[in-house]
Amino acid sequence: MTYHRIADIRADLQSGKTTCVELVQGCLSAIKVGSELNAFLEVWESEAIERAKEIDAKIAAGTAGKLAGCTIALKDVLAYKGHKVGASSRILEGFESLYSATAVQRLWDEDAIFIGRTNCDEFAMGASNENSAYGPVLNAADTSRVPGGSSGGSAVAVQAGMSHVALGTDTGGSIRQPAAFTGTFGLKPTYGAVSRWGLLAYASSFDQIGPFTKSVDDMDLVLSIMAGPDDQDATVSVKHSLKEFTPVADQKYTFAVIREVVEHEGLHPEIKQMTEACIRNLEAAGHAISYISFPLLDYMVPAYYVLTTAEASSNLSRYSGMLYGNRSSKAHDLESTFTASRSEGFGPEVKRRIMLGTFVLSSDYYDAYYRKGQQVRRLIREKTLEVLKNADAILIPTTSTPPFKIGEKSKDPIAMYLADLFTVQANLAGVPAISIPYATTQDGLPMGMQLMGSDFEERKLFALSDILLSNRANS
Repeated sequence: MTYHRIADIRADLQSGKTTCVELVQGCLSAIKVGSELNAFLEVWESEAIERAKEIDAKIAAGTAGKLAGCTIALKDVLAYKGHKVGASSRILEGFESLYSATAVQRLWDEDAIFIGRTNCDEFAMGASNENSAYGPVLNAADTSRVPGGSSGGSAVAVQAGMSHVALGTDTGGSIRQPAAFTGTFGLKPTYGAVSRWGLLAYASSFDQIGPFTKSVDDMDLVLSIMAGPDDQDATVSVKHSLKEFTPVADQKYTFAVIREVVEHEGLHPEIKQMTEACIRNLEAAGHAISYISFPLLDYMVPAYYVLTTAEASSNLSRYSGMLYGNRSSKAHDLESTFTASRSEGFGPEVKRRIMLGTFVLSSDYYDAYYRKGQQVRRLIREKTLEVLKNADAILIPTTSTPPFKIGEKSKDPIAMYLADLFTVQANLAGVPAISIPYATTQDGLPMGMQLMGSDFEERKLFALSDILLSNRANS
């Protein structure tokens, strides 16, 4: 049986219609059937079944947690004690984590069942999941197409019923873009809402851990468990928490639509049609649409890549072949250990971003690129929050195109980087954003709509997402 809500899983477990063991076996069967999708790098089959038996006993005793029976897949950048984690890179091949990420541990404490680690773009650098050292992930809707990146394996795990929930990370759209491409729900929380402790960093001031689910309710539940202060991560907000939001019946909301997005020359015709239909549905239900100009749109992707590659250059310097991970067999002294291990361990895209980041941080170009990028980032946040003072959310499509063909953009880095055009704003501004499955193309390919909200207003976004979906159903 296919479940779209954890609440339904819990109800069937309580009534005896199913067991945790049966749920796990169902997911394991789906993983085997969909093995060609390459979504998983490792499946913890026997461990998951044993864990399911333990949770079944807890259910019988009335002591089970909120996630009892829920299988969760972990992106291969999240530490899980006693298990391998490698960022889908050869540089960390065989490395085993000594501790669990805070977000992972909190889900475990509520009796989640971890079923395996998922494939992703190497060190979360990519928009198609073609950059993994272990081969591309395929989209279950059309195996000739990408699932999006960098969290493509996690998105496909939920899309294909291989897990009920999956965790991904979002640096510039790496949860929301794959969610749109796979017909799943994907959330990038407010920066500082969820601890990054135990996350293999790409760009520390951008990265956020978030869930893929099949419903808004599940997203709310998983986020509420993961979020909150953590002594291990100073960037987690201790002054703010997720804001409560109780929708009022028949209340009308204001959605800000960015003109530069809906009129963008690169917007695919079917994405444009979906967006226009969504706007019509909201207006027909009495909600207000406010068209606003956001002239900084063209500066977003350049600023994002200047800043994230700079942080990547710093973060990835620790992978030297000295302390952990792969050490080249060609190493014979200190310098050759560094150069050979990194040359062999990192893939082309990671090397490209490290070199770009090192360049923008160099003394001759620091002011021209890195400092300027930070100034642009500040302007984008200020402008985004200004818009949200007069609107309940910003409404735009998640992506400019439906899922593209494997190999279509892999030889053109600029074209690939522009795949993040509509998602990087939320990361630059630090605000929460959600992608919801809204429509399909004539060829049956998923397309998503995106909502951005003010800091820590995830629950408001969940309520607004329900409104989008209900108005779509009623249209």
